[in-house]
Amino acid sequence: MAFFRGLLRNFGGIAVVLVLLLAVTFLPPDTSLSEVRAAATLKACVPPAYPPLVTGDPERPGIDIELLREVAGRIGVSLVLSENRAMGRDFNPRNWGLNRAQCQVIAGGVVNSVQTRSFLETGPPYADTGWAIISPVPLTSLAGLDVGALVLVSGLDRIGLSRFLRAEGATARVLTTSDALVLAISAGTLDAGVTEAMLATKLAEENGWTVQWTPPELGRYQLVFGLWKGDMTLKGAIDRAFAELSADGTIAAILDRYGAAPID
Repeated sequence: MAFFRGLLRNFGGIAVVLVLLLAVTFLPPDTSLSEVRAAATLKACVPPAYPPLVTGDPERPGIDIELLREVAGRIGVSLVLSENRAMGRDFNPRNWGLNRAQCQVIAGGVVNSVQTRSFLETGPPYADTGWAIISPVPLTSLAGLDVGALVLVSGLDRIGLSRFLRAEGATARVLTTSDALVLAISAGTLDAGVTEAMLATKLAEENGWTVQWTPPELGRYQLVFGLWKGDMTLKGAIDRAFAELSADGTIAAILDRYGAAPID
């Protein structure tokens, strides 16, 4: 009897697998790439400005915009941008109001993290990021300082950052725009600021400030483009385009053009 019970259990497991395989055959086909090619456009949702990734300057539009133009060219289509102001005001992707009709790609500060991958596919990484501190002078400690926190990028560990600032003895003040952060530091109402590393590098360069990583335990991440779940044919085309752009030095040249050097 034990033999037959084991046989039935095994047969039941096999049956479940067969049913799942059969169900897959009834899933709708992935037409994401063919739709892009049929429309001859790749639509991307981006914030109005998130330098150096998105600048709003037609002459120097930003790292993400230049990369997307190159990717679209390799696929054989044109790039169309759709600005979404919620991406610049709110760090919660669920509040951005994005949908497939607006864009196939989401750019301008998408971080490859567990949180991001829970609701988006991700393209190949092209730069490292994480939390970084900017200040007019080099800092050895944040104890007793007033620190502005600009946390608009989705995917970075905001809870870990909050714990870090408390443990350091800093008084944190949440800000919503890079202009407000720069103004407060310049006026002396804030001693320092902490934000995503790519933006931190840009702000430090523009204002003659110093920039440094937060401790490694807060994590290092990679910047990517986001795609909708299930759009695997489009993801495959973007992956292939990135491989070509990496091999011929295009990605490195774009990063260099915007001074996106690693933080020491």
